[in-house]
Amino acid sequence: MKIVTYNLNGIRARLPRLIEYLDEQKPDALCLQEIKCADDAFPIEDIRAAGYDGVWHGQKGFNGVAILTPAGAAPPVLRRTGLPGDPDDTHSRYIEAEVAGVVIGSIYLPNGNPVGTEKFDYKLAWMERLREHARGLFAEELPVVLAGDWNVIPTDSPDDVFSVRAMAHDALMQPESRAAFRRILHQGWTDAIRTRHPEGAVYTFWDYTAGCWQRDAGFRIDHLLLSPQAADRLLDAGVDKSYRGREKASDHAPTWVTLAD
Repeated sequence: MKIVTYNLNGIRARLPRLIEYLDEQKPDALCLQEIKCADDAFPIEDIRAAGYDGVWHGQKGFNGVAILTPAGAAPPVLRRTGLPGDPDDTHSRYIEAEVAGVVIGSIYLPNGNPVGTEKFDYKLAWMERLREHARGLFAEELPVVLAGDWNVIPTDSPDDVFSVRAMAHDALMQPESRAAFRRILHQGWTDAIRTRHPEGAVYTFWDYTAGCWQRDAGFRIDHLLLSPQAADRLLDAGVDKSYRGREKASDHAPTWVTLAD
């Protein structure tokens, strides 16, 4: 079972890349982030024509998450949209569904920039809500995959970031962001990418500016965290890096885990 997370940076702008990826890689579940469209504008007919269906939680012009699965397979059973803990939160950043017995959360964690503003405060508060929800999921003792754009660079290692100096003041690398990420991990989740690739640069994002892609000046912010029941089934994990180099690509590359059936 191949489960992929892919921040599209706008589903309308990247629809050809999405359809291309579905056709070439045929994932069993594809978690999307930053679809940037309202629910009624989600291009479900194009996706169905490509042999997939899904559930989505949109927002006009911003954010937005989805989970796609092959048509004809067991459809995703929607469990929730949005995180609990703040009924006034209008951001579409979380969707959760059960797919073939695996609970999958598609996450678009707040960026948080600039540091020192309400945006950074919102990021940390959102992460605390996610930690509480993850704790409840963990207690269910089911195979769970929390997949998405976490907007956290876990360490200063060149395995995770091309330049500590360049990112030092960014919300993605602040001690508070990292501590919040570690608090979730320390519940007992497995970082699929680092489990399969304990050493070496494994980047998932390259900015559009300053020739970052051409220089391989990237960093790792797309993560797949596995509950023990999912980690027991871990076969492999990686990044489909070549898709970042295609025409009009997203600035993220699809990042994936495969689980034994």
